[in-house]
Amino acid sequence: MNVKKLFDMSGKTVIITGAAGLLGSQYAEGLINSGANVVLADLNYKLCKEIRERLVKKKDSKALAVKLDLTDKKSIQDMVKKVIKKYSTINVLINNAADQGDSRLRKTPFEEFPLKNWNHAIDVNLTGVFLCCQEIGKVMVKQRNGIIINISSTYGIVAPDQRIYGKSGQNSAAFYAATKGSIINLTRYLAAYWQGKGIRVNTLSPGGVEKGQDKDFIKKYSYKTILGRMAKRDEYVGPILFLASDASSYMTGSNLIVDGGWTAW
Repeated sequence: MNVKKLFDMSGKTVIITGAAGLLGSQYAEGLINSGANVVLADLNYKLCKEIRERLVKKKDSKALAVKLDLTDKKSIQDMVKKVIKKYSTINVLINNAADQGDSRLRKTPFEEFPLKNWNHAIDVNLTGVFLCCQEIGKVMVKQRNGIIINISSTYGIVAPDQRIYGKSGQNSAAFYAATKGSIINLTRYLAAYWQGKGIRVNTLSPGGVEKGQDKDFIKKYSYKTILGRMAKRDEYVGPILFLASDASSYMTGSNLIVDGGWTAW
């Protein structure tokens, strides 16, 4: 058994939505280091280009920055055309982009939450994933090969513990739980739907990442985990590489939970 070959992504084309975000850029770096051709897709095209330049300079690898609006089907179709033109194939799709709302929205009582913000989050977090799976799924069906990784959350599995948030503005809105929970079952549906066509579909459900939040919040959150801390920003690269590579070849329709033990007790 060649363990290195199991995780080798050389020549594989990987699309990452939400690539300009904290975790998206980490996934991109990890996959590029494993030999993948990474497509950095985000509404923030300027930041995608900056990340691309930094990663390419660092690793001397192929990467493509693409402006992507998940609420616009044509934008997704245009991205697919650009990727196929450059790489001829799409091996992996990571549906990472998500609307989490700003701190003001996260502090808004459920009873007063604006419908327009709810609808926008559904459009990005759920319909955007549906459209990406639909358009890129067409390519993968023709190839008879492909991997889709949908990013959910611990809050797609359990409810947020409102006691730990206080006035931190870190608590997630109802739309986040609703969309992330839906993602898990959409994954199962697609894994079963594409059975026998060489396409594997799995979910990654990460826990909270420490990124300079309020110290009291970090302490309360950490207490809720078995490992006693929040995740470091690069600790989800390993799980992503596992799901994107042949290392997970016997895995589909599953939800990989990596949350420091938050949901285990």
